[in-house]
Amino acid sequence: MKLDTMMEAIEVLARERGVAVDTILDAFANALVAAYKRSPGAAEEARVTIDPESGAVIVYAQELDEEGNVVTEWEDTPEGEAFGRIAAQSFKQVMQHKLREAKREHVFEMYDGREGDLVTGLVQQVDYRSVILDLGDAEAILPGSERIPFERLERGNRVKALILEVRNEAKGAQIVVSRSHPDLVRRLLELEVPELTDGTVEIVNIAREPGHRTKIAVISHDSNVDPKGACVGARGSRVRQVVNELRGEKVDVVQWRDDTGQFIAEALGPAKVKEVHIDEATKTADVVVSEHQLSLAIGKEGQNARLAARLSGYKVDIRSDTEGVEAVEAAPEPPSEAVEEPAPQEAVADDAAVDETAVEEPAADAPVVEALSEGDEASDDEDTVADVNEDDESE
Repeated sequence: MKLDTMMEAIEVLARERGVAVDTILDAFANALVAAYKRSPGAAEEARVTIDPESGAVIVYAQELDEEGNVVTEWEDTPEGEAFGRIAAQSFKQVMQHKLREAKREHVFEMYDGREGDLVTGLVQQVDYRSVILDLGDAEAILPGSERIPFERLERGNRVKALILEVRNEAKGAQIVVSRSHPDLVRRLLELEVPELTDGTVEIVNIAREPGHRTKIAVISHDSNVDPKGACVGARGSRVRQVVNELRGEKVDVVQWRDDTGQFIAEALGPAKVKEVHIDEATKTADVVVSEHQLSLAIGKEGQNARLAARLSGYKVDIRSDTEGVEAVEAAPEPPSEAVEEPAPQEAVADDAAVDETAVEEPAADAPVVEALSEGDEASDDEDTVADVNEDDESE
């Protein structure tokens, strides 16, 4: 039996799909063995040989002993159209299977080792568990845990994502991507900033809360290049492209400083910081801002302070400058002395020799009570700031 036309087709497909001819022939021989066993009067065991040049097919029936060794072997190639039809069907099935395997192996080889790279895909399928992205030559899965919170992705949207992992599974290569990873911002910024690609500017650290805000610390290795200006671009053109891709997520670029206090002050932007006191032993930064800058420095639900702490690696405590002044003024006279002072008035009320200024003295102490009340309110504010920082530290 000859397979002249099939051999030509095998060679063409092998070249087009990058599959070895021997691999296809071995799989095809196994399929022909299965086809032989279904023919009438076939032996229980057999093997098939295929001549790569002529395409000649020979079936050898075998008799095995109890240990599985071949005792006798003889040629038993079926003749007629029935076996040829079965052979053709087997060839089709084998080719489909081999092509699927070849594609899976090709995809895995193409993406293996590319963890951390940026890819662009079309949203193909969306559900509550994951999103399937069509990368053109492969499919990628975006798990729900790696999505940007509250981001709406619809079928047909073109999005960029970061490759987290490439797994070679039985059903094919599985590419896991992320849109919430901090390095996604790094890769997006590298697309827009040539200075990052050539090494003139370097990203030192990134702190991100996906969907809300990202802070990036950058440094320049060239004294003539402003790292912050290079990343932001003219009128914010470069960083705006990143913000658009992240669906409006705010991106703050901060210049890295060797002076930790100065760096933390910049990391707390856009708030204006008056003083920063660093405790290297406890890795704590005590930050003082003006009263009207306090809420801006802390940020909504402590977000700005939290990101600054992650970016710098220090615990950040923020307080207003008025809190410290009130605490010092209130300290000399405790509230108990000011309140208990009027008590002796009844005992000396009938004494005509008592000086009138003695009776009026409690009124002079009233402002002291008011200052102390303000101090109490200030201490409450300090507790609130402390709670924010404790939450930051736990995170």
